[in-house]
Amino acid sequence: MPIEFILDFERPIVDLHKKILEMRSIASQDGVNLESEILALEKKLNKLKVDIYKNLTRWQRVQVARHPKRPYTLDYVERIATDFIEIHGDRNFRDDPAVVCGFATIDEIKCVIIGQQKGHDATENIKRNFGMMHPEGYRKALRAMKLAEKFNLPVVIFIDTPGAYPGIGAEERGQAEAIARNIREMARLKTPIIITIIGEGASGGALGIGVGDITMMLENAWYSVISPEGCAAILFRDRAFAEQSADALKVGAKDLLELGVIDKILPEPPGGAHSDYESAANIVKEAIIEEMKKLIHIPKDELIRKRIEKYRNMGVYGES
Repeated sequence: MPIEFILDFERPIVDLHKKILEMRSIASQDGVNLESEILALEKKLNKLKVDIYKNLTRWQRVQVARHPKRPYTLDYVERIATDFIEIHGDRNFRDDPAVVCGFATIDEIKCVIIGQQKGHDATENIKRNFGMMHPEGYRKALRAMKLAEKFNLPVVIFIDTPGAYPGIGAEERGQAEAIARNIREMARLKTPIIITIIGEGASGGALGIGVGDITMMLENAWYSVISPEGCAAILFRDRAFAEQSADALKVGAKDLLELGVIDKILPEPPGGAHSDYESAANIVKEAIIEEMKKLIHIPKDELIRKRIEKYRNMGVYGES
């Protein structure tokens, strides 16, 4: 875990939590009974978390989605799945640590899990390339999806990336082609695909593993064609306008549900997913199981038809 990281709006929560810890320390050392005072403060703390987090701006939710203590794919896999067997490599170039793929069991339902993975410290972040996939990562993910299709297993996907890796090497190895191929193949994959956006969902980097039957999103995640900073740099020539860009892009879960881009918002524990891994994982697990039980009984042809129809109904276009 990283050194303590506190967002500005979290400061009152942290200060009150420290006060509770101090009172518990005094009570244990001096034998003083402060239980009633501590319980009152804990009740106040829980209310404070709810009040602060239910009124976050879009830009504040972007900051929460990037919180270094936020649970990543492997944190969820550890808590919701059993018998996880990871597969490596795209059978073409190399293994991409920015995405993890493997077979697993979620509540006795066998499936394939695919998820973008960041690091909880500098060393792991460098290893995982900050969750930015190379083309071989998208090809590895597609390989895992094809195995799921072959063995009639549903696919569970976790999205959390600031974007696909924009380096020269990635472009030389066909970054755009790899993403485009995944979009095409996922549209017609003959097995259920359940997607959960757990943190950042930026640009084609997210969409390269983001076509599915059900798209769910944690309430403090964000999902957009470009990051707020990138949008600000293009439109305003100044990244300082990132907050205004987040509002203009409508990156929040409520916005995207209204627009029909996602299908369901998953609530987070009071204080955000980074404050309670177990509760966050249970919320995600229950939602995945609920959707999985619905989808596995739909005939494959109907599943694909509904999936394609879902994406065709997004947005507005005209012909002339």
